[in-house]
Amino acid sequence: MTPYPAPQEPQESEFSLAELCGDGARMAPHWVTPSSPVAAPVSPALIHGVEVPADSARLIAATPEYGI
Repeated sequence: MTPYPAPQEPQESEFSLAELCGDGARMAPHWVTPSSPVAAPVSPALIHGVEVPADSARLIAATPEYGI
């Protein structure tokens, strides 16, 4: 019979949320965000050719927040 090691308990993180937020704030200036042009609004009449699968439409229609 092969002995198997017991599963280890999940360990608490040694970092707090405040420390992680502080690390993120210090790293933010190092990341460059490319500027992208802002998309102009499009009239709904110009939007055509979009097909939604029936299963997806039923899923959204069955969701109270989004259903019609």
